[in-house]
Amino acid sequence: MVPTVQWHEGAVRLIDQSRLPGTVAFLDCRDVESVAFAIRELKVRGAPAIGVTAAMGVALGAQTIASTDYESFAKELLAICDRLAATRPTAVNLFWAIDRMKQKLASLRAEPIAAIKAALWKESQTILEEDIALCRAIGRHGAALITKGQTILTHCNAGALATAGYGTALGVIRAAWEQGKEIQVIADETRPVLQGARLTAWELMQDQIPVTLITDNMAGALMRQGKIHLCIVGADRIAANGDVANKIGTYSVAVLAKAHGIPFYVAAPYSTIDLRTKSGADIPIEQRQAREVTTVHGSHPVAPDGVQVYNPAFDVTPAELVSGIITERGVFTPQELAQRFAS
Repeated sequence: MVPTVQWHEGAVRLIDQSRLPGTVAFLDCRDVESVAFAIRELKVRGAPAIGVTAAMGVALGAQTIASTDYESFAKELLAICDRLAATRPTAVNLFWAIDRMKQKLASLRAEPIAAIKAALWKESQTILEEDIALCRAIGRHGAALITKGQTILTHCNAGALATAGYGTALGVIRAAWEQGKEIQVIADETRPVLQGARLTAWELMQDQIPVTLITDNMAGALMRQGKIHLCIVGADRIAANGDVANKIGTYSVAVLAKAHGIPFYVAAPYSTIDLRTKSGADIPIEQRQAREVTTVHGSHPVAPDGVQVYNPAFDVTPAELVSGIITERGVFTPQELAQRFAS
């Protein structure tokens, strides 16, 4: 897969996901504002990928700070952290990665500024490498839930494009495919930004994994016909009680799966599990611009001018609808998460 995020010649290089699938193009972010813009405008998206990008943005910003004493340097770096944290509210990986960079900074108080800058850059690379390894582990654990010849429904994009590489939900699918299980994938389009149509279908076709694209309102009919055997999605935040925030429409898929007796799994790394958030009711839900709904892909109007629009980017799926949460440590029920990840 084309790397989602990487360090390239002094810049944070991102594949511009807003231009897929038609154009594979890259953005070289050379300052913090460029990184913040890329996160806010969905040039990079997916909770783990946002976290990695934010960590690299902090490291990038550190290189530009001219202060030579720790206190001044730290003050400027924390302002950079605040700027990146303000880009999107729901994906907890963003805040997790920024907090990790803050902790690294605090541990380096006695070091020269040049050494601090180098250590922050190295920490961002470690976060990237860990994310890929975590996704591969998620894939191994999740593949055990899939039997040969099954058809899997996935919503939005939780693949290599949503992570540093390999993917969470698509990581499970990739691992099953690599094991020769001859699976089929159904990707729903995921209105309004069409991540399923533009990104998931593209990713799977790149890997030559059989994929069929459907509109969002077809899932129930296919489930009733017995054409879907299980559902696997990613997550942007998982609360301590196992409630899951993910792309808008995930809740509908979970309700349909429950009604038809189909397992509904969530795949996510530990950085997506937010034990400080007690339940889904406490998860902030991002509200996005009306034009995402009134147009297709930012152009081609499909609604009358001036119509009132409600456009939450995410919804919350209650824990009781989730069959299991696939993590790098194994597969757990939602109720087991707090105990398993308390450390």
